[in-house]
Amino acid sequence: MKGKIALPLALLAVFALSRMPGALPQNFSAAYALAFCAGVYFSGRAAWWLPLGVLLVTDIGLNLYYWLALDINVWETSVLKYQLCNYAAFLVIILLGRRFKPQSSFAALLGGGVLGALLFYLITNTASWLFNPFGNPEYTKTLAGWFIALTKGTGGWPQTWEFFRNTLLSGGLFTALFTAAMKIAAAAESPADKKAGARDEETAEGEPEEVAS
Repeated sequence: MKGKIALPLALLAVFALSRMPGALPQNFSAAYALAFCAGVYFSGRAAWWLPLGVLLVTDIGLNLYYWLALDINVWETSVLKYQLCNYAAFLVIILLGRRFKPQSSFAALLGGGVLGALLFYLITNTASWLFNPFGNPEYTKTLAGWFIALTKGTGGWPQTWEFFRNTLLSGGLFTALFTAAMKIAAAAESPADKKAGARDEETAEGEPEEVAS
């Protein structure tokens, strides 16, 4: 059971390190897989507060970096509203993960992780178009402006479809890595550990534990 807890915590730590500026290409992130797999593998409230807590702490660190090192004002209301939309997207991904079980097939979990990344892309790029925190002139409040936000983006930056590609690829890659690690760890568990884990899952879902007489 210790390994079952230590592995997700280790992956959370690796994810936090992966958010260091320049560590990964833009939108190539483990965050989508983290949120989805937290919904799948973490029980009870931990499925919500652990991934969101790590995201919040690392977001604060990134904001301080952009503000102090790059002189970008990330504390404006429009920017903070956009970041709140990111958290709404992560909540949706965690909720999606709750629809799966750790015993689901590898293919099903991989598909769920990719779907979560797709939902994140749609939600956050729609929010970028709606709130337009950096005043992009292309993001007119029309259907055409929304389509540009989803496909081309704003001048001076890589086109949005490149972010879309990175989002799907990273969502699939990190979900595959996380899921494979958890399934290998589950296969290595002893029968007693598996039985204890099943009882823990029942308790987390609100079912009373059997009391020995």
